[in-house]
Amino acid sequence: MRRLPFIAGNWKMNKTVEEALLLTRELKEALNEVKDVEVAIAPPFTALYPVFQELKGSSIRLACQNLFWEEKGAYTGEVSPLMLKEVGCRYVIIGHSERRQYFGETDETVNRRIKAALKVGLKVIFCIGETLSERENGETFSVIERQVKGGLQGLGEKEIEDLVIAYEPVWAIGTGKTATPQQAQEVHRFIRAQLRQLFSDGLAEDVRVQYGGSVTPENIKGLMAQEDIDGALVGGASLKAESFSRIVRFREM
Repeated sequence: MRRLPFIAGNWKMNKTVEEALLLTRELKEALNEVKDVEVAIAPPFTALYPVFQELKGSSIRLACQNLFWEEKGAYTGEVSPLMLKEVGCRYVIIGHSERRQYFGETDETVNRRIKAALKVGLKVIFCIGETLSERENGETFSVIERQVKGGLQGLGEKEIEDLVIAYEPVWAIGTGKTATPQQAQEVHRFIRAQLRQLFSDGLAEDVRVQYGGSVTPENIKGLMAQEDIDGALVGGASLKAESFSRIVRFREM
């Protein structure tokens, strides 16, 4: 049975509360009748609760872009899993390449964040991906293997059955470059093989693996035609209702 496609929009550090609410209303209207794709949006922290209120009665899920691994304490500037659960978040993005690149995230801290999110019942979008130099040096699969094993270390099959993995080649994020459907499929198949090795055939088949990296309405259909690509984590194209809704409605193209 084909896994339910999952399209998530990562708004990154964009949209004031007013702008976020406007975009949310536009998306609710544009995607009101979509039933065969799971959809989530990840506004900035300041807009989470207002957007949650606006999403009531909609099938669109609320996601956040990061969290800290402690539930409370003297951690100035951080946000805890419980706080995010309270404001209505269903998903949390963890390990995004921009967090790794600019804010010192490591496989170890990603693992701690994943465990903290799962503990309070948040579902995780776990991001992995190689840099351009790593791809050019033939290190793609070794990097992916290290990130999968490091991020999921100490977790059992039951804990991660609802986890989503997002493969985001760093060289394709915000650059306008996109992995070809065949390049993406090759890595997605490898990720599934890693899950099979670490856990079981059943889990490997059930876990959804998204592609992220300059996803657009023009390339989504080719990506979604691949056997092991179950959706997309969308950046820039998620900031406009017209382009994001076209990506979600990829079957209609």
